[in-house]
Amino acid sequence: MRHTTGTLLAGITALVIATPVAAQDGSQASGQDRAVTVQPYIEVSQILTAQLSPESDQLTFTQVAIGVDTSLRGRNSGASVSVRYERNIGYGDDAVDTDTVSGIARGYLSIIPQNLTLQAGALASRSRVDGGGAVSGNPLVSDDATSQVYSAYIGPDFQTRAGALEIAGNAQVGYNRFEANDAVFDSAGNQVDIFDDSTTFSGRLAVGARPGDLLPIGVAVSASGFQEDSSNLDQRVRDAFVRGDVTIPVSPTVALVGGVGYEDVEVSSRDAVRDVDGNPVFGDDGRLITDTASDRLIAFDVDGLLWDAGVLWRPSSRTSLEARVGRRYDSTTYYGTFSYVPSDRSSLAVQVYDGISGFGGVLNNSLAQLSSDFEAQRNPVSGDFGGLVQSDEGVGLINPLGSIRSSAFRGRGVAASYQQRIGRLNAALGVGYDRRSFIAAENSVLASVDGLVDESYYVTGSLSRNVGRSGTLSGSAYASLFETSGDDNGDVTAFGASAAYSRTIAGRLSARAALALDYFDSEFSDEDFATATALLGLRYDF
Repeated sequence: MRHTTGTLLAGITALVIATPVAAQDGSQASGQDRAVTVQPYIEVSQILTAQLSPESDQLTFTQVAIGVDTSLRGRNSGASVSVRYERNIGYGDDAVDTDTVSGIARGYLSIIPQNLTLQAGALASRSRVDGGGAVSGNPLVSDDATSQVYSAYIGPDFQTRAGALEIAGNAQVGYNRFEANDAVFDSAGNQVDIFDDSTTFSGRLAVGARPGDLLPIGVAVSASGFQEDSSNLDQRVRDAFVRGDVTIPVSPTVALVGGVGYEDVEVSSRDAVRDVDGNPVFGDDGRLITDTASDRLIAFDVDGLLWDAGVLWRPSSRTSLEARVGRRYDSTTYYGTFSYVPSDRSSLAVQVYDGISGFGGVLNNSLAQLSSDFEAQRNPVSGDFGGLVQSDEGVGLINPLGSIRSSAFRGRGVAASYQQRIGRLNAALGVGYDRRSFIAAENSVLASVDGLVDESYYVTGSLSRNVGRSGTLSGSAYASLFETSGDDNGDVTAFGASAAYSRTIAGRLSARAALALDYFDSEFSDEDFATATALLGLRYDF
């Protein structure tokens, strides 16, 4: 189940318009398509990092990394895995030694071909936390400024037919964790309660018929539920609804769509342990200690009518647009999707979304939308995964980490991705905007967070080209802007670019050279950070 409203409704629309809802990546590959690629490797590199501001300084260290990139495509299964462990070894008394694990995996296994498919995904990523609670990818090489994000989910998708009716659904359980080295404080000196870990549960069931199969119009009935349980103050998000949908064909390429139903949404938590003066108590990990004996506090409670209406446009098998406007969460909502695939060498996708969850729900949702056949785009210097994957189905993008606050929020935004292959040139681009309005009980320790808004603007891209028979030239760039209404000094700007060249020198041994420039500007500090990094190394593919 996709807890984001726009993605869920797209699945219901597909059920009543054109084709049965297939489990994502659950289509059967032909015998000729079956292939397994396992590429383990080891890298040894020498890296020089020059800090350009606020002070001039140089750091030299050795990087040793091992990893594996795996792709599996079978008759009843498929998966892609990219995982990497690296050890940075510094020199001198002030040297910084770091260990990092990063990777992403997505796959499926057909238990009953065409009917029941098991889906799974996992993510490990390194990041940087700022004083305002902002989380940035591509952290600078510094042990005290980095943290780890982990996410995983698993669950079945199923589909079947009963006469003219098509039945589809899925279930999912996920786990998410954020590990930070130190407590986080805002510019006023107040400690920020950052996300620790959460478990998500979701499920969906839809029954419907396409136009002409049962009635002149398409009809569907569906039920959906989502719950996220966070360890921070025992916060809980529950979002459930039942609804009916219709699809009214207007022409061979245009249809009107709409639905009405009942929703029940609740966000709640417990209070924190307080000292004798009534002040909340923080643990050694920098997070509020939950008072498990306190009553549950309601932060958001909506039940009643929901509705939406819109249009579906499918002029060809390569172009699709769905746009809806309606009422949900006791307010106006907008969501939709657009995809354009003019050829097997280029694609464009846009999604407008709206949903209520915690930090973990966003991660699980992003993982579930990825293809199971992809190539992860990594920083050529640090080896970090920046959230961008590329496949024959287009570009996949892990939603921006944005804010790491523990509170639940209503997340709205737009994400777009573009992919183009021209001869030996391969380009991928992801861009988007994410807005999170946080939800907390008025009489709780998080009352000051209620209504606070964090916004993220981001763009990330990669470019690669084969040079001759044994060389590859690649480049990547990213930029992000984080703004918060909760702290005048909480805004963060980050951008950077890198270029790399690799060339086979003997058999499976290749030489690598890379350059990178990164800039980090936080209003939390009067000082900006800028670094230039150079790498020379060897890689052996087993």
